[in-house]
Amino acid sequence: MENWSLISLCVLLGLTARWAVSFHSYSGAGKPPMFGDYEAQRHWQEVTYNLPVHEWYFNTTNNDLNYWGLDYPPLTAYHSLVCAYVAKLLNPEWVELYASRGYESHSHKLFMRATVLFTDILIYIPAVLLYCFYFCDGSSKQKVATAFCILLYPGLILIDYGHFQYNSVSLGLALWGILGLGLGWDLFGSLAFTLALNYKQMELYHSLPFFCYLLGKCIKQGLTWRGFFHLVKISMTVLVTFALCWMPFLSDPKQPLQVLHRLFPVGRGLFEDKVANTWCSLNVLIKIKTLLSRETQLFLSFALTLLFVLPSSLKLLSKPTLWQFKLALVNTSLAFFLFSFQVHEKSILLVALPVCLVFNEIPLIATWFLLTSTFSMLPLLLKDGLLLPYVVTSLAFLFLSLYLLSALERSTEEELRLGLYRKLTQRWLPKLNLSRIIKWKFWFSLAAMAALSFTSVWLKPPAKLPDLFPVLVSVLSFLHFLGFIIYFNQVQLMEPQRKKSQKKTN
Repeated sequence: MENWSLISLCVLLGLTARWAVSFHSYSGAGKPPMFGDYEAQRHWQEVTYNLPVHEWYFNTTNNDLNYWGLDYPPLTAYHSLVCAYVAKLLNPEWVELYASRGYESHSHKLFMRATVLFTDILIYIPAVLLYCFYFCDGSSKQKVATAFCILLYPGLILIDYGHFQYNSVSLGLALWGILGLGLGWDLFGSLAFTLALNYKQMELYHSLPFFCYLLGKCIKQGLTWRGFFHLVKISMTVLVTFALCWMPFLSDPKQPLQVLHRLFPVGRGLFEDKVANTWCSLNVLIKIKTLLSRETQLFLSFALTLLFVLPSSLKLLSKPTLWQFKLALVNTSLAFFLFSFQVHEKSILLVALPVCLVFNEIPLIATWFLLTSTFSMLPLLLKDGLLLPYVVTSLAFLFLSLYLLSALERSTEEELRLGLYRKLTQRWLPKLNLSRIIKWKFWFSLAAMAALSFTSVWLKPPAKLPDLFPVLVSVLSFLHFLGFIIYFNQVQLMEPQRKKSQKKTN
């Protein structure tokens, strides 16, 4: 009974935090003619409700693709259509063709926020709770504490309930996929992840670990008989799910090609805005977009991404365990964020999800990363008028992570998995306290992020450098992420898995 009370309190506080953030501004509020992501989501409801399916992704007289044209997979379009039917019942003006462009009102904002909350309750929150109770070690209270901290991750709350998007849908479906694989329900896990991929194409960040884990598991079972048939069943599950999601677009060959063209707009360039990845940071010193051709940029991003995902993928392929799977998800998604083509600042949420999954094992590093990922989106959050919720949610998350999960106390060299670093320093610096160094770096990092957040708000940049503070935020975050990808790779590649992480769940 006590456990249920704690779970209920955990969920209630998580929902309260989400709804409190939703009272603040959203992307593009009162900023015609394009407004922002809030208007994009509303416009997709307008398009899917009023136009036939074959026009959704095409530029027509009724569908101007230059005005927030659909550029997400079919499952997002279907979700928009369902929301549109509800909107039509509540107020037809919300989805009226043409006339509803830029529609803003308190009641409509309440409706849009409620749609995000509903999908969170339906998909994301149950997946988080089940993951923590099935796969996190420790007492029931510790499992609830881990779930609570994951639900209060400020990055996802600020983007979905402040800026306005439905990231909890794709991330929740991906987490259901991870749950399925962890429980040995490979077909269910494959189905859930395929749905995630058909909701947002950025779930490709997670696709390679899913593929390597399942293939490695089939190889372990033997590809001559049992493993081969298991692989066939997984392949059929994926193909059938894709076929059902894309069925309305398969009658004409031009339809799926146009959808793919909208999903992967290579013409937008190597990066947009001030994203904390390699290319944007390097562009401060070398104008990559100007000096290199589009083909060269594509090749470089592909080559570096492949270089950084290969070791992690091969290790997972040879050792398909849940612990290796989670680390591979972190390393692969972070490699995609740092080195791939056409990355948005919000894509860091795809890395944050698997980092949340190692919260129980490496609480200090996970807390550090999740705070950094939220900080990396600071320019976007300030643009949307979300300074107050950014500060409050970040401080609350920091306090609760350190207090509930004892992150600072659970930071010995063994718990931080610093075996490789100890081997490298043992000969020349045998008395070096690596744990203390990590703690000092953690606090210094937080101080630097707090100082830059303060200066971004209160100081005016030089007239010749109007983007000075967003660039500094981007570069500082990039340096952190570079350190994290080195750390997580050494944990996966060099450190043996602990026995307690190999716990089987019946």
